[in-house]
Amino acid sequence: MSIKINRTAIAVTIALTSLHAHSAGFQVSEHSASGLGRAFAGEAAIADNASVIARNPAAMTMFDSIAVSGSMSYIDPQIDITAKAKGINQKVSDVAPTAIVPAGYFIQPINDQLAWGLALTSNYGFATDYPKDFHFGTDAGKTSLLTINLNPNIAYRINEQFSIGGGVSVVYADAELNRHYGGLNPSNPSKDLIELKGDTWEWGWNLGALYEVNGDNRFALSYRSQVDLNFEGDFTDYTGGIISDPTAGKTVKGKLTVVTPASAEFAGFHQLNKEFAVHYSVQWTQWSKFKELRATSDQCKDGICLLKEEQFEDSFRYSIGATYTINPEWKVRSGFAFDEQAGKATLSIPDTDRYWYSAGMTYTHSRQLSFDLGFTYLYGKSSEFKESGSTFSAENDAFLTAAQMNYRF
Repeated sequence: MSIKINRTAIAVTIALTSLHAHSAGFQVSEHSASGLGRAFAGEAAIADNASVIARNPAAMTMFDSIAVSGSMSYIDPQIDITAKAKGINQKVSDVAPTAIVPAGYFIQPINDQLAWGLALTSNYGFATDYPKDFHFGTDAGKTSLLTINLNPNIAYRINEQFSIGGGVSVVYADAELNRHYGGLNPSNPSKDLIELKGDTWEWGWNLGALYEVNGDNRFALSYRSQVDLNFEGDFTDYTGGIISDPTAGKTVKGKLTVVTPASAEFAGFHQLNKEFAVHYSVQWTQWSKFKELRATSDQCKDGICLLKEEQFEDSFRYSIGATYTINPEWKVRSGFAFDEQAGKATLSIPDTDRYWYSAGMTYTHSRQLSFDLGFTYLYGKSSEFKESGSTFSAENDAFLTAAQMNYRF
């Protein structure tokens, strides 16, 4: 197999993070411990703490005093890949690293109608890291991306029932990809093939609406825009066959644009009685906009350093949950979600249908201070896929834990 064939067939999936995303594609949902405990069901409509900004800025009008929240999520993915190519039976375990994902929120009412707030989150990301002796090193090495979203918002209450809100997102993204020779060089499979590093600052926007039927029933609708990550960075060709100058190990400046797609969510919340509430969400993500990954440079042959066509389709996430108030100090919650597969599985993104089984609790220490814990077991359907002419199978599940502190002034 020639290097030229490999450079256009490499599974380059590069818009992917220092954490392993556990929503469809490479979307990140882990924004709060309270939300994790209900599988993020009804998240845009509940507004039990300041983390609601991550889903719906309009819900800030429900706060009558300054509120802050900070959360930390721990993600322990278990992704095992088995190669079933002719003459090769190789299994690699834990190809996605564990991660700690922080998030922070601030809400300040200005008057009875206006409020503003600030969220610091990550909305997209992924990481896979295969061992250097993996036979298919041209398709699977290290792929990672860190995204950070600083999101100021403002909300306005039109009347007792209806509120709207919106904000802008300043997004920082940092990406890295490397590949090695693998089976192309059996005597030295870990020899580097290519490396690509880059970062960028981009921006997007979001809108939300909240309709309060009464104090016990409300509905929410929110939208977050597409953000195009226009990376500029360094491309290193260790083969001497991709960059026009045939010097192995030469580094040139390159560009790559990655689409992080738009998403929309509809959510509902219903307090059925003093103790029991139910909540639900349907989320749509426009994955069909993610069509290809094309890294370019005037110094690469034909102007293309890397090229991979993607096979993604729009997907939905469905979730339902319940909250039970035991007493003024303790609440418990649970939730279930089904996350549709967004794209054809590859070694870099072994995407699949996912099922969330969640539980959590809140301890209210005082009127000002409360604490949340959330737990999720995420089961991913076993899958089999082909890449570069070889067949692979993937086992995919994860354990997620999160803790959060909330304070109202």
